[in-house]
Amino acid sequence: MTIIAELKYNLTPVERGYQNRTLYINLSTNEIKIKPVSEEMKKLFTGGKGFDLWLMWNGLPKRSVKWNEPENEICIASGPLGGTTYYSGSGKSICTTISPLTNQPIDSNVGGYFGPYLKFSGFDALEIQGKATKEVLIFINSDDGKITIEDAEEFSDQAHLLTQELTKKYSTDESDREKFRVSVVSSGQAAKYTKWGVLNFSWYNKKRQWASYKQAGRGGVGTVFKDKKLKAIICRSPRVNQTINNPADIERGKEAGKDHNLEIIKNDPLQNEMRVVGTAHLPEIMNDFDLLPTENFRYGAHKTLKGEKFPYTREIWRNIYTDVGQGVDGCWIACQISCSHFVQQHTVLTGPYKGQKVIVDGPEYETIAGCGSNWGVWDPKWVLEVNFYCDTYGLDTISVGTGIAFVMECYEAGILNENITGGLELKFGNAEAAMNLIHQMAQNKGFGVIVGQGIVSMKKTFAQKYGADPQFLQDIGMEHKGLEFSEYVTKESLAQQGGYGFTLKGPQHDEAWLIFEDMVRNNLPTFEDKAEALAWFPFWRTWFSLNGLCKLPWNDVIPPDNNENPQKPLTLPNARAKIPKHVQWYAEYFSGVTGFASTPEDLVKMSERVYNFQRIFNIRQGKGLKEHDSKLPYRAMGPVTKEEYESRLERYDDQLKDLVGIDPEGKTTEEKMAILRSFREEQYSKLQDAVYNRRGWTTKGCPSIKKVKELNLDIQEVIDVISPHQ
Repeated sequence: MTIIAELKYNLTPVERGYQNRTLYINLSTNEIKIKPVSEEMKKLFTGGKGFDLWLMWNGLPKRSVKWNEPENEICIASGPLGGTTYYSGSGKSICTTISPLTNQPIDSNVGGYFGPYLKFSGFDALEIQGKATKEVLIFINSDDGKITIEDAEEFSDQAHLLTQELTKKYSTDESDREKFRVSVVSSGQAAKYTKWGVLNFSWYNKKRQWASYKQAGRGGVGTVFKDKKLKAIICRSPRVNQTINNPADIERGKEAGKDHNLEIIKNDPLQNEMRVVGTAHLPEIMNDFDLLPTENFRYGAHKTLKGEKFPYTREIWRNIYTDVGQGVDGCWIACQISCSHFVQQHTVLTGPYKGQKVIVDGPEYETIAGCGSNWGVWDPKWVLEVNFYCDTYGLDTISVGTGIAFVMECYEAGILNENITGGLELKFGNAEAAMNLIHQMAQNKGFGVIVGQGIVSMKKTFAQKYGADPQFLQDIGMEHKGLEFSEYVTKESLAQQGGYGFTLKGPQHDEAWLIFEDMVRNNLPTFEDKAEALAWFPFWRTWFSLNGLCKLPWNDVIPPDNNENPQKPLTLPNARAKIPKHVQWYAEYFSGVTGFASTPEDLVKMSERVYNFQRIFNIRQGKGLKEHDSKLPYRAMGPVTKEEYESRLERYDDQLKDLVGIDPEGKTTEEKMAILRSFREEQYSKLQDAVYNRRGWTTKGCPSIKKVKELNLDIQEVIDVISPHQ
């Protein structure tokens, strides 16, 4: 290996969850340097995504920056609670960059061991800028106290091979114990050519003797990674123990963690069985409630079963996953949710590995829904196939699923044909044609080149080159702000429409996953409930990404007494949805690690500050206002086609009578659709105003100067950005 640059450093202990320094690497100049973390930085931005955004804000030019400029950065951080081993879900990394899809800061919360290992190896965050002239890797070696930039052209471009190669090479010996100390961040060859590139974050599983990975999936961060000519980042960590975070009061945090862990162990088998099937319990629930995206979100359920067994039940996945229920594949140490699952012996059906038996990490709900039901594909073996190749090629299964579903509807609508697609019959249900597109993306060939640029780009191409109606494409193209929708049908959920439409990064459910609260648990029955939820939940859910935490322990196993004993001060509104007992435990956990005595309200205020800051960052990038929140594709609000309306005829006719006050009798389907559309778009606009008001934003959707001062963000650069929009 050729070492291009190196920096030696002293490994210091963590102090109350922080290393109090960050690592900066410039791939254009090969500069490596260490930056201090001030007490003010911790106070204002907490950690995780907050640190990432603050580093980017100061590191990028003070203007709108394009994703492929050398000045763009990739930042990765954990958080003060990241790496604790006594509280479930404490192993997350948060990755940010300027997205090639949205031209805004994108953030992904991802499992795997890298974030905690980075902190234990000396740094609260990693900041990467510039572009290398050839493929390189970064190695953070805690044993020798050394950071190196190294030549990396000899290694595989396929992530499932690359991760194993690097885990072996950068371990001190061949033992499982030493491989366990190594975590790898990598992508794959398709990330070079598409805007859907992901990053794989690894951890070594001793029982499987295999390095698994989770994905920082959304917004094309892997595309930026490859544009910078990064092959991988490797971290070799010190050995982990319960005190490695040096908490202020370990017993306080451990007590909260013990209570939460015991609750998970007792109640998960009675609820979602996350330990057994992970998020694969969701497709059946979504299908039952007409919320499962089917054929490009036209429908919310399998429309042709007619007595057949639904093919994506938790029972089916229980029989497909390997080592079900043993909890061997949790993406951080001692997590009792342990929702990661894998398939040991999938026989590859297509492409360069056809006939080989491979390990598939997953699939999770989003992949099952996006590349299964949303394509009209009802066979688990094809979901496994897509999962394997997207991971090893470095592709986001959510964008791939939603993007190809859009292509399939355009094909069936006559916008595309085999002459345009190069012979691919891209009808709903044709999994083999979809797989061919994925292989083309990895090879930068054929129609896959067009598809891999994302739905925004496809809409322009299909209108300009193939004569498609731009309004129809806008209505059915399930993207917002440039990001493809994650996999929930929102036609009947005004709360989730806002949860997608008002997001900072585009329609991803992690900011405001209200579909379940609104449509399944019925915790948000009124307009006011929905508006209040959209003011509180994005702030609270942001908190997990500030601290290096997973959200699933908070709300995927519900305390049995959640409805009976709401705890003040989170009693109303939406008390049940907030799960106040868990919020209180997180306050105890944060206080115990950091030494900052904190209430639930304090936690939400931390998140509100960073949430507003990211909105202001979006404005600096030329977006982030009401006008950008307003362009939701209509299919997210209601039926676009006559077929959609008539498939739920009684429902929509009743809504015209009960909600709009219009008698549908004697009206054509087209007339009824137009009336319903006007009503639903008006409701969405009213919701915007109500939520902005609750968040302390102007009618333009900009944080007010009053709100910025209240949050102690009244930095002159911030004021300069928001002043024109007051």
